[in-house]
Amino acid sequence: MRKILIIINKKAGTDRNKDIQTWIDQYLPKPAFEVELATLQYLGHGTDLAKKAVEDGVDTVVAVGGDGSINEIAKGLINTDTKLAIIPLGSGNGLARALSIPLHPAKAFQVLAGGKQRKMDVGYANGHLFLSNAGIGFDALIADQFQHSKKRGLINYARLVIGGFKNYQPGKYAIKSGTKELEQEAFLFTVANGNQFGYDFKIAGDASVFDGKLDICLVPPIGFWGLLPLTLHSLKGTVTRSKYMHHFTGQEIVVTGKDVDCLQVDGDAVPIGSPGQVTFKILPAAINIIIP
Repeated sequence: MRKILIIINKKAGTDRNKDIQTWIDQYLPKPAFEVELATLQYLGHGTDLAKKAVEDGVDTVVAVGGDGSINEIAKGLINTDTKLAIIPLGSGNGLARALSIPLHPAKAFQVLAGGKQRKMDVGYANGHLFLSNAGIGFDALIADQFQHSKKRGLINYARLVIGGFKNYQPGKYAIKSGTKELEQEAFLFTVANGNQFGYDFKIAGDASVFDGKLDICLVPPIGFWGLLPLTLHSLKGTVTRSKYMHHFTGQEIVVTGKDVDCLQVDGDAVPIGSPGQVTFKILPAAINIIIP
């Protein structure tokens, strides 16, 4: 019998218990599966539930929601034998898209039932876990605004981007990665583990959560009309090979500068901890993920 804990984030628009029970009955039938449901009640609850699941010998913990709740649940599963599965019911669903997990919940339940797993890399930014990406540039500013917005979805995200672009001043950064050192002015400074932000917006089209390295993605200062070709390249997955981005890879990246004052991980703004410096690190093969 395979023990499954399904953790639902209702704040992500996943108040669909009736549908979820239908999918459980269809794809996770007894006696092959023993399924328990839980709902997030407070900040950090997902981590607590995941840690308890590990102690209880649960085979798979399922995150039902978006990238933020997946991140919170994953914190309790790092370097354990318990697997993480995703039912993507968030806004951008960046990690699910990067892993080719179906966005239709019923099909995602089929992937869960299949039980195919692979060890996935995770990243840390000043100690904050990220599965998809972390950033200290314009994306971090928008993440903070989006987090405090009552409206979700791509249209609201685009509105924040367009509204914030006019007054944003690109930062100046000193970057060290292995033997590589450079100083760079950047509009967007993202360190990617997976290949995208979400909404199929691929910030690092060739990045992989299984390759043991991070992709550093620097977009130099651009004018307003540069947003359109940048977006088109990102949707096609070709931006890292375009003039709109400076790109390289590394395993540990230290960034310093007076403009290092905000940080986002997996789309959520988090305390930077030490203004003026962020250290990004990769932890290879740190979590067991259920994949198609």
